[in-house]
Amino acid sequence: MDYKMNIAGIERALPLCPVSDELYIAAFIIFGDVELTEACARELIKKLPEHDILITAESKGIPLVYEMARQLGGQNYLVARKAAKLYMRDIFSVHVKSITTANVQTLYLDGKDKELMNGRRVVIVDDVISTGASLEALEQLVKQAGGNIVARAAILAEGEACSRDDIIYLERLPLFNNKGEIIG
Repeated sequence: MDYKMNIAGIERALPLCPVSDELYIAAFIIFGDVELTEACARELIKKLPEHDILITAESKGIPLVYEMARQLGGQNYLVARKAAKLYMRDIFSVHVKSITTANVQTLYLDGKDKELMNGRRVVIVDDVISTGASLEALEQLVKQAGGNIVARAAILAEGEACSRDDIIYLERLPLFNNKGEIIG
């Protein structure tokens, strides 16, 4: 089963995937979809307030945040990694349990990322905001770094995230039952 939707003026068919016996989500993957990534970045940028730096979590937000930074004239961006890397120093981290991930994960930032965010206006970027768990983890990292969160932006908002007034998003992504019917 697929769900067809228009995102930033581009139509895509999203496969429905089970989260439980009764709940299905539409899988939104921008990896490899340059046309969609460019269009979504362009439309999200139009909605952003003044800011100094963008941040996302590894991995699906990376193409989007890169394209946003590129369209903004080469603005720097940060990526919270899912594993600490050998080159990282003065690492700080936070745990997260996302709806699309089976296990608890940890997101890591390098100490120099902390320096880049300290006292700066930060926009948190993600592909989809659903439960808000990944968003909350990024918020904690930004706060640990002394950054000032000025916006939370995503291509799609799903479920309860659609009713939040503290996020910027392009389209609402419905939830589905096991028959492929929209339930929320």
